[in-house]
Amino acid sequence: MSGFNLSDWALKHRSFIWYLMIASVIAGALSYVRLGREEDPSFDIKTMVVQVNWPGATLDETLNQVTDRVDKELQQIGALDYTRSYTRPGTATIMVNLKDTTNGRALSDAFYQVRKHVNDIWYTLPSGVQGPFFNDEFGDVYGNVYAFTADGIDFRQLRDYVEEVRNRVLAVPNAGKTQILGAQDEVIYLDFDTARLASLGLDRQAVIASLQAQNSVSAAGVIQAGRDRVSVRVGGGFRSEQDLRAINLRVNDRFFRLSDVATITRGYVDPPTSLFRFDGKPAIGLAVAMAPNGNVLQFGEDLKEAMTEVTGTLPIGVGVHLVSDQPAVVEEAISGFTRALMEAVIIVMAVSFVSLGLRAGLVVAISIPLVLAIVFLVMEYSGISLQRISLGALIIALGLLVDDAMITVEMMISRLEAGDSLGKAATFAYTSTAFPMLTGTLVTVAGFIPIGLNSSSAGQYTFTLFVVIAVALLVSWIVAVLFAPLLGVTVLPSSMKKHEEKPSRFAAAFKSTLLAAMRWRWVTIAICLGLLGASVVAMGHVQQQFFPSSDRPELLVDMTLPQNSAIGETKAQMDRFEQAFVGDDDVVRWSSYVGEGAVRFYLPLDQQLSNPFFGQAVVVTKDIEARNRVQKKLEALARDKFVGIDVLVHPLELGPPVGRPVQYRVSGADLQKVREQAIKLAGIIAADPNLGTITFDWNEPARVLRVEVDQNKARLLGVTSQDIASILDGTLAGTAFTQVRDNIYLVNVVGRATADQRNSVETLENLQIPLSGGTVVPLRAVASIGYGMEQPIVWRRSRLPTITVRAALVGDVQPATVVDRLAPKVAEFKAGLPDHYKLEVGGAVEESAKGQGPIIAIVPIMLLTMVTILMVQLQSFQKLFLVISVAPLGLIGVVLGLLPFNQPMGFVAILGILSLIGIIIRNSVILVKQIEDHEEAGMDRWTAVVDATVHRMRPILLTAAAASLGMIPIAREVFWGPMAYAMIGGILVATVLTLLFLPALYVAWYRIKEPKTPAAA
Repeated sequence: MSGFNLSDWALKHRSFIWYLMIASVIAGALSYVRLGREEDPSFDIKTMVVQVNWPGATLDETLNQVTDRVDKELQQIGALDYTRSYTRPGTATIMVNLKDTTNGRALSDAFYQVRKHVNDIWYTLPSGVQGPFFNDEFGDVYGNVYAFTADGIDFRQLRDYVEEVRNRVLAVPNAGKTQILGAQDEVIYLDFDTARLASLGLDRQAVIASLQAQNSVSAAGVIQAGRDRVSVRVGGGFRSEQDLRAINLRVNDRFFRLSDVATITRGYVDPPTSLFRFDGKPAIGLAVAMAPNGNVLQFGEDLKEAMTEVTGTLPIGVGVHLVSDQPAVVEEAISGFTRALMEAVIIVMAVSFVSLGLRAGLVVAISIPLVLAIVFLVMEYSGISLQRISLGALIIALGLLVDDAMITVEMMISRLEAGDSLGKAATFAYTSTAFPMLTGTLVTVAGFIPIGLNSSSAGQYTFTLFVVIAVALLVSWIVAVLFAPLLGVTVLPSSMKKHEEKPSRFAAAFKSTLLAAMRWRWVTIAICLGLLGASVVAMGHVQQQFFPSSDRPELLVDMTLPQNSAIGETKAQMDRFEQAFVGDDDVVRWSSYVGEGAVRFYLPLDQQLSNPFFGQAVVVTKDIEARNRVQKKLEALARDKFVGIDVLVHPLELGPPVGRPVQYRVSGADLQKVREQAIKLAGIIAADPNLGTITFDWNEPARVLRVEVDQNKARLLGVTSQDIASILDGTLAGTAFTQVRDNIYLVNVVGRATADQRNSVETLENLQIPLSGGTVVPLRAVASIGYGMEQPIVWRRSRLPTITVRAALVGDVQPATVVDRLAPKVAEFKAGLPDHYKLEVGGAVEESAKGQGPIIAIVPIMLLTMVTILMVQLQSFQKLFLVISVAPLGLIGVVLGLLPFNQPMGFVAILGILSLIGIIIRNSVILVKQIEDHEEAGMDRWTAVVDATVHRMRPILLTAAAASLGMIPIAREVFWGPMAYAMIGGILVATVLTLLFLPALYVAWYRIKEPKTPAAA
């Protein structure tokens, strides 16, 4: 690189460069302290829920008149991937899933379009519908969850205390949203005795209307009294259940006490909508989220201090228990990764000192904190926190960022040995290798482009990997040409003795091997190509993976009962299951949710929607080994003692949530045919020994009680179907007709029949229907009652009824392996499906394809960028071909790194393999440039190849050693392990083959012959 010399400029402005170094270190240290701490990087949850209620509608009516209309309208949204809906009688819930590449502003716009489209068709929906209700806040993480238990205190008092704690928590700096879990709303029940009402000739609706009128809140006007405005208030409203008991009512010119015709009790919603328990005891939970961009560790300290203060004010009998402590988890995770980072720094420094000597190694060692300090500074102002991905990226970058500094120091040493002055030696690297180094750095950065431009959820999760590594590599080049020369001038001696002409044994052995490879060039090329072909074949035996399970000690237990189960039955089964946790030394604590899934205490959690037949337990174990032991015990318990109940025991996931790893979807227009085909498919895949119990997301019809009204008799008696339905609803479920205003709560007043009357079919037949003349008739006089069967719930995907056949895995096999093994049988089944019925693969295989699809689409951009950078440097199509031809050799090392150690090919490992392309090409382009320099210096071409390769052998091997050894600390991590093994194997093998294959290919391509007499160097 001729013209302006940046290294020379740095030496002429030494004070300013020292200032920049000191300022960089101080600013970087401050940035490191201020950087946010998280367990995982954030990513967008690209799902929105739309719910519409139509009380009283049947399943078919709800499906055809509500679900289908809304579903059809949502198909017009451009960012839509698919809709997934489940319909119950009177309730339609549609999950709008946007394309995986939708994020940022486009995501907000898409959510707005969902609201707009649904509201636009509102007038077309049947009268009586309620809603629509929208929920697009699935990404809120409630990292701190507390459980409050009561001993000798009723739940209303406990809720009062929890509300007080909530108010105190909201005052904590950086406190975000809070959510109360498991709190049961109070209700005042008026259990009307229908027989008593009938005997008195009273109309229940008239009684309710009288109560509503008394309890209404209405404006009574304002008196303008001189200068004052005096508001007029009319009292008489209900303040407690005692007020209701004391009421005298006048209905049909008759006076009576309300307590004469109704039993008045105060309790809780029956049946409850959801329940929360801690260690098997009823509890109320308080979930706390941190405000965006806060420091989770600092927030954890502030929250802990506030909770300590407020707990001291609570009365005896109120227990406060920590359920989820995200700050502690983050602190442990960050400290673990920080230790790994320090280990990597020590390893890379050791490589530098051992390979370069004390003084030269010191120059490289000082370069490392300089680069890291500047990277921390960029991370702070880019909004990148310290978390799993960014810290892993720093560790990966460590081995790469020392390459430029090593090249600079190596060049300085060689020039000092040649007799140059310190200043001349320090500036020589810039004129000779700065541009090739920059080209190699840019090519390496280009290898990470698929991560940076991948807009899928998986890509968003790993995005900081690209940013941190790109910044680290670019900064390392600047440090190498700006700071390293000044450090070298300061640290290195003014002159160095030239090494003996006799090379070391290793160098001599390498030169002999190199000459043999060049002389037997075609054999060398054939062997490398043969190894490459064998690695392609062997890659088929490497298992595929999306993301591994988390290394956190929690276990999730998902319990799904038949879909017509009441929440009371779900609670009973959860109670029975939780007995396994009692007294288990491996279990630290557990919390459970009935009627809904766990609150999102962890970003990648596969959050479940509310359903009375579903329950979930979060079990915290001592460590990973304890987690594995507990998982085996619970799986055996579920298999032996909970037959007919779908129980899934699994650890937390990493990356975008998947659910059960192996899934197949059967879709079609006719519900019964879909059920038949799903059952048939389940029988086919159940034969695989690596699959656990086969389950369906829905498939069980349930009983229904049908009341068929004889319309002629009804009209003759002056009643309608609506009247009968209203009476039945008020009798069985109860109707909230007014509210008692109790402090900060609104307590519904619900009228219903007594327990013996609302829970008996025989009583239902004798239910008295009031007529307009004050007389009554039994229900069976105008209607017949009988049983029928219908689906309690119907799932649809993109407007087609869809049943998902699901299974967990048994053993260490990966989902893709099982799916590939089942592929022939599944393909045969798919071919036999009726017309317009389809089968799709879901689960981990589908999500992995979603993540890899955008990567594959961006690979051409990555290759074009690399080729463009290389052409700027090489200016030759032939040399371009030679440099690129080495890149595939990395696959040999990847297979050798993954297959013997039984490591799967995961999403992160694929990213590492793509980045290998840039790392390998980097070494190749610098080697080719070295050959060109030697040729321009007058060497014959054969000698130029040999001498350049021998000259570059040491820095290439040192860089490979630093890069591969530096990744050892993360090789033991569950998340980074496959990537580390792939990159270590790829770098080591590709480095060795580059030093042999590229020279052999070079002399073969240009038909260079070995000279008969050795030329002088």
